Order: sequence, then C-alpha cells, then structure tokens
Amino acid sequence: MFPPFTLRYARLPERFYERFDPVPVRDPQLIAFNRPLAESLGFDLAAFDAEEAAVWFSGNVVPHGSEPLAQAYAGHQFGGFVPRLGDGRAVLLGEVTDREGRLRDIQLKGAGCTPFSRGGDGRSPLGPVLREYLVSEAMHAMGVPTTRALAAVTTGERVIRGIPEPGAILARVASSHIRVGTFQYFAARGDREGVRELAEHVIERHYPELEDRQGGGRYLGLLKAVQARQASLIARWMGIGFIHGVMNTDNTSISGETIDFGPCAFMEQYDPQMVFSSIDEGGRYAYSNQPWIAQWNLARLAETLLPLIDDDSERAVELATEELQRFPEQYEAEWLAVMRAKLGLGSEEPEDKTLIEALLATMHRGRADFTLTFRHLAEAADNPQAEASLVALFERPEEIAGWLEEWRERLDREPQPQGERTRRMKLASPAFIPRNHRVQQALTAAMDEGDLGPFEALLDVVTQPYDDQPGRDEYARPAAPTERVFRTFCGT
Repeated sequence: MFPPFTLRYARLPERFYERFDPVPVRDPQLIAFNRPLAESLGFDLAAFDAEEAAVWFSGNVVPHGSEPLAQAYAGHQFGGFVPRLGDGRAVLLGEVTDREGRLRDIQLKGAGCTPFSRGGDGRSPLGPVLREYLVSEAMHAMGVPTTRALAAVTTGERVIRGIPEPGAILARVASSHIRVGTFQYFAARGDREGVRELAEHVIERHYPELEDRQGGGRYLGLLKAVQARQASLIARWMGIGFIHGVMNTDNTSISGETIDFGPCAFMEQYDPQMVFSSIDEGGRYAYSNQPWIAQWNLARLAETLLPLIDDDSERAVELATEELQRFPEQYEAEWLAVMRAKLGLGSEEPEDKTLIEALLATMHRGRADFTLTFRHLAEAADNPQAEASLVALFERPEEIAGWLEEWRERLDREPQPQGERTRRMKLASPAFIPRNHRVQQALTAAMDEGDLGPFEALLDVVTQPYDDQPGRDEYARPAAPTERVFRTFCGT
C-alpha cells in the first residue's frame, strides 16, 4: 500500500537521530484515514484495506523500505534552553515523493518510548491525536502551510495523563520535521560540521534556489529564506485568529509549516492578549506576541549559523543582525496583505494600516467575534442591508457604525463588479473554524463514549471553511457562556 520510501534523513550521519522501531500496540483500529492526501502521496488505494492500514499506521509492522528513526533536536522552551529533546514519542518512517514531485515525511506520533523520551511513555492519548487531525486539516483547507494528518489509529491500550485515557497514534505528513531546535542541537555541542551538513540538507530539500551560492552568502541566504517563510506563516495565523500556544524553537519548522498542535486554539472574542495554553502561564505566546516570538526564534537560528556565515565572528553577527532587523517590515507587509484581502482592498494606500487597526480596536472594545466579524463584513461589502448582522456582534454598535463609514469611503476607491468583492473577501475570511468548544465536544464524545460522529461531522465542516454550508449555522456560532473553553492542554 505504501509508496516507495526514500531515506534522505536516514542517510545523514548517525548522530542526527536514533534508530528506533515503533513499539507494537495491542489492538490497532483505524478510525480516520485521509484518502485525498494518501492519493496525492501515491498510496495504492485500490489495495486499501482498513485492517491492514491499522497495522501499518500503528507501527505494528514496519513498511518495506522504511528505516524508522527518532530525530535529535534541542530547543528553547518558554525561553529556557534544553540541549537534548528529540522525538520522545514520534518515529520517522522515511520520505516519499508525492505526485507533484515533492519530498514528504511520514511520521508516526505516539509510537512508543524512544531514546529521547526523558522518562515519558512515548504514547499519545486519543484526544490530542484527534485535535491535531482536526486543526491541521482545517489549517490546510484555509491555505495555511501546515503538517497534515494522514491517519489516526486507536491502540486498544490506555495511557495515563492524570487519569487513564484511550491511546492513539497519528500518522503525520510534513515537508520535513526539521526545526530551529535541530540546528540548536548541533550548535550546543560545538558541532560546526553537523550544523553545516544539516544546512546543506535543508538547502537541497527546501531552498534549492540557494544551491548556486557559495561561501557564507549561502547560509545567510538560508536565514533570509527561512525568515521570509516565517513572516508569511505568522501573518496567516494572525489573519484567522489562530494561537499556537507553544512557539518553542523545537516547534518552529524550517520549512515554514505550522507544526505541533498541542494547546492550540482559535480566538472567538477578539483580544490581542488572548492565551489558551494551560502551560503558558506568563502569556509568552499570546496572540499578539506571535510575530515577535517568531523573530526571537529566528535569532536563535541565526546564532547557530554564525560560524558558517563568516569566519570573522563580529562580521557574522553584523550580517545576521541586519537580516533579523528586516523581520518587522517583512511581517508587516505580509500581515497587511492578509488584512487588506479581508477588507476587500486590492490596492495599497498608506492609511490602510490605520483603518485595519481601528477595526481591531473596535472589535476589542466591542467584544466582537473575530471570525464572524470578517465574514459578515464580506457579506456587507456589496450589500449594505447586511450590515445589521455585523453591527449586532458589537457591544458598542455606534463605534462600528462610524468605522463602516470610513471603510465604505475607502471601498469607493476600489471599483469592482457587483458581487466580486464579496466573493474575494469570503475567500480571505473563513465562515467555519475549529471552534474550541466544538473541538472539545468532539474529543469528549470520542474519548468517553467511543463516538466518532461529532469528530467526523466537525472535520467535514472545517475542511470546507470558505463555503456557506446551509444547514450548518450552529458550527459557525461562538460558544454559549456555558460552553466556553478557557484552557487547552498539550497532552504529551
């Protein structure tokens, strides 16, 4: 069933990983399978069998051509450096080449206690597996670069996270699982050659446009390329109200994909200081902090590359610092592009930033729902009669009414055919997101009752985020006061 594996990462020096076969589980059962993704990866779906798939995706049988391994990496976690983390419960089976010619990792998450587990059990409860499946596929459907869910398997075993919970394994697909923390792992050991070999692997795999560069400019170019992707990624997060919750350097992908959906969440009432993660007690990774944390993480990457950028350490610091100082401007340009699209603005005017910020401030004071505000704004763009639904979202309707007058004056300088502006704005503002209470309801039903119906229904909704989906209005509504979720949990 599996397409042929290539083993690019497994052919790197052995200090890059630990060989590790998944630990078999008692009774694997396939509960979710992403057929479109499998098709794009080259799986033989004509030979698909659910029982056989459960065996493969649980790791009970290692696919032909795979050489499973746990990747080594380090990381700053909430600002504190841990020199040895690594895949404590994940196993990379290898890479496959998809139908578009792209190399894609296939990894099993929750596959057992690896040499990097640091006392953990190497397993995952069902809840975090289903959360990652839901949110990563929703992110993909919204056009946000992300790892993806290929399959979910229950294990027939219990894991202890305060209380016994059903165990599960997620088959995850990524452009790669290389992180800022992977570079830090070798830099912390003074292993300059390890950093260089990793950088060359990353350039070949993710940034081939740099292959013609020579010397330090090659590695400064790598920093610049990673920074550009991070600026774009974080701007997209901000445009949908996504809060990652644990932006450690070991959760910062070199490829520019969203990775690791532990205590992640989506805002409802707009609040720039919103935090959901139960482990982010100081608010380090609050919504509004995400761009600046990304820059901080990029600075940690830059530190690892300094010996490669220039033999003169002072010159290397100067060059890297110059590049890092460009991040705020890069991020703002990406963010403005995202927000202009949400406001129906196809051209650029200097006052646009002020107009956007005024809307966000009004949303904050009016306790308006982030997702519904922009969706209703799209519906009102070509139909002023629809403004009533938008205004009703605000506790201070007079303020949004004043802002709407300014917005319409700006739209008058953006002539578009009737209906076209609304269509484009809807493609920038989803109607359906994985609202936290809906996610929690789906997870509770699966864990407590073995009922996957709510999970499957929610997955179907959030993977069509820009469609109107008549009859599914309840999935677009914010949580009632008794349904609100204030804290999300990692599950490791």
